[in-house]
Amino acid sequence: MNENSKIYIAGHRGLVGSAIIKNLQSKGYNNLILKTRQKLDLMDNIAVAKFFRKEKPEYIFLAAAKVGGIMANNSYHAEFIYQNLKIQNNIIHNAYLHKTKKLLFLGSSCIYPKMAPQPIKEEYLLSGKLEPTNRAYAVAKIAGIEMCRSYNKQYGTNFISVMPTNLYGPNDNFDLKNSHVLPALIKKFHEAKEKNKKEVVLWGTGSPKREFLHVDDLADACVFLMNNYNNSNIINIGTGKDISIKELAELIKKIVEFNGNIKWDTSNPDGTPRKLLNVSCLRNLGWKHKIKLKQGIKNTYEWYIDSRNPKVESRK
Repeated sequence: MNENSKIYIAGHRGLVGSAIIKNLQSKGYNNLILKTRQKLDLMDNIAVAKFFRKEKPEYIFLAAAKVGGIMANNSYHAEFIYQNLKIQNNIIHNAYLHKTKKLLFLGSSCIYPKMAPQPIKEEYLLSGKLEPTNRAYAVAKIAGIEMCRSYNKQYGTNFISVMPTNLYGPNDNFDLKNSHVLPALIKKFHEAKEKNKKEVVLWGTGSPKREFLHVDDLADACVFLMNNYNNSNIINIGTGKDISIKELAELIKKIVEFNGNIKWDTSNPDGTPRKLLNVSCLRNLGWKHKIKLKQGIKNTYEWYIDSRNPKVESRK
């Protein structure tokens, strides 16, 4: 990519898309194509085809997707598979038709087999059974990866697929019905602190271990790979370190300054026992994360507070 390349960020208002925009702009890329859902429905094939005919993007970051945590994935199986398949099919196929130079497709570490050996290598994809609670989402994402690989093989396209670990940061979803674990914990502890509650009830046992990557680091890795990686093989993006949900809860409790107790509701599921990515391929290419977990959570909590209490500009 060069500074004047036409770059389309699909899903630019989301957690990942907004971070990619910020990273691109910081590096001097100034020809970004951004379309809200109101202006371009990515599930509408006719609208997407019309958009590609008009704009002809040279590079695409496919960050648009329906995402959520355990509760959302376990409640809306149909929406997760239908919407994700529609979005990625429309964009990938039109990228081929309109000769896009390169496309980056975002997978997820949660689509690896539930009991994959740890840390998870890229080659473990499709080597075992999926986590039942998010199987619909996983199947859709796996289809997107295979679609990129197939188009590369048959049509000579340059579509790459990346596998981010659990993400967090500014513009995350803090809705407790649909959010992932880290933003959900921030919101739960903050609201409990505001209401002077004596305890916070959390799902499961707290024993599962998770790896967390700040979204600004992910965005930097995606831009790096867009410029330095040309291969149909998927590539992991993560920190190479994990933490138990119990340890994470205690850390967030401390950062939020909630003084009550934590109660674990073991009647609810834990999900996959462990998800740690092997990131040796990415490190061998020359990229490594920069933001430490504690500092990243502090920054995310500050953003959450600011987003709840937007500053009102005084009128002159």
